[in-house]
Amino acid sequence: MYEEQLAIAIQLRTDNKKLESNQLLLKLVKEYPDDALVNYQCAWSFDVLGEELKAVPYYEKAITQGLSGTDLEGAFLGLGSTYRTLGEYEKSKNVFLEGIASFPTNQALQVFYAMTLYNLNEHSKAMELLLKCLANTTTDPEILSYKNAINFYANQLDKVWK
Repeated sequence: MYEEQLAIAIQLRTDNKKLESNQLLLKLVKEYPDDALVNYQCAWSFDVLGEELKAVPYYEKAITQGLSGTDLEGAFLGLGSTYRTLGEYEKSKNVFLEGIASFPTNQALQVFYAMTLYNLNEHSKAMELLLKCLANTTTDPEILSYKNAINFYANQLDKVWK
């Protein structure tokens, strides 16, 4: 029953029935308050409704309850991004650092972390991350032809060669 209801809630969100999805997930969270996946999906449902502040405790609980794999990656991204949109930049940075330590190859975490670094006025580090992500993930042949140069300059943007 639990898995069936969760699948219905996710499908409702996919079908752009966000409020209905959120209401079903809130019922599931009441029935299964210690279930990491239910908490994660509930957090996500608040995020898509634009109610980021309400999403935070569900993301936090999902992470501490032992969420794993791609769901944990998503929870780190969701919580870090949510903190950033709420102006909680240091909290956002800490969540992204934890997420990146756990999932160092997740480029989306790096990109969203770069946004937080921008908000913290750490522009050089933000640009470095974005440039490296671009160079390592693009399929654009013109950018790829300059991949080595982009990676070389990524952490030296303020350096002047004379």
